[in-house]
Amino acid sequence: MTNEVVSGRLLEAFDGFTLLHLSDLHVDRSPRAMSAVKDLIRDLDYDLCVWTGDYRGETYGDFRSCLEGLFRLRENISTDVYAVLGDHDTALMVPDLEAMGVKVLLNENVALARNSTRIYLAGVDDAHFYRADNIEKAADIPNDAYAILLSHTPEIYRQAAHVGFDLLLGGHTHGGQICLPGGFPLTLDVILPRRMGKGGWTYAGMRGYISTGAGASIVPVRFNCPPEITLHRLIRG
Repeated sequence: MTNEVVSGRLLEAFDGFTLLHLSDLHVDRSPRAMSAVKDLIRDLDYDLCVWTGDYRGETYGDFRSCLEGLFRLRENISTDVYAVLGDHDTALMVPDLEAMGVKVLLNENVALARNSTRIYLAGVDDAHFYRADNIEKAADIPNDAYAILLSHTPEIYRQAAHVGFDLLLGGHTHGGQICLPGGFPLTLDVILPRRMGKGGWTYAGMRGYISTGAGASIVPVRFNCPPEITLHRLIRG
């Protein structure tokens, strides 16, 4: 899936900058899907990779097999990786994630530099179950800067738009995972308009994109809702 994000606020140096977006991997529950993801990303062209949470299958217990799967996936990614945690994850995973070269954004931001210019990438901790998000802290960014927010859940879209983010990337919903014909989700497990439950949308001038995820949760089944990995291409316009 390729998603073009057009913005007049984007600096010329970042025109065409591309992010590979992986979400809701549920690695230990979705081994066949992870094998497919590794094959799919091998020949893709992108500048940065972002992960938007839910790396393990359960919400509790041993996560070593999840980390092993993530390590194998990380070996196939050629760029820097930035990530946020989801409601299936634990902060105990952070040291191991960072040891394998994944920078976890815990209510913080980083500047991405190109030709002496910068855009900003921020990430909030899980806002759905743990309610550990602090968007004000993550949004400590110059007002005139183009800024991208990683959030596992899209539930904080109002706050993200209010503090001035240009683009929100998330997951959590799986697009419903099991949907009626036409892709109509039976449930999204969030309180927000259904049109914002998957794919691209706009709210109060902020662009958003919610991935249907690469893995599966609860049951290893998808119906009328295929998994996805996404390339977001930033376009100055």
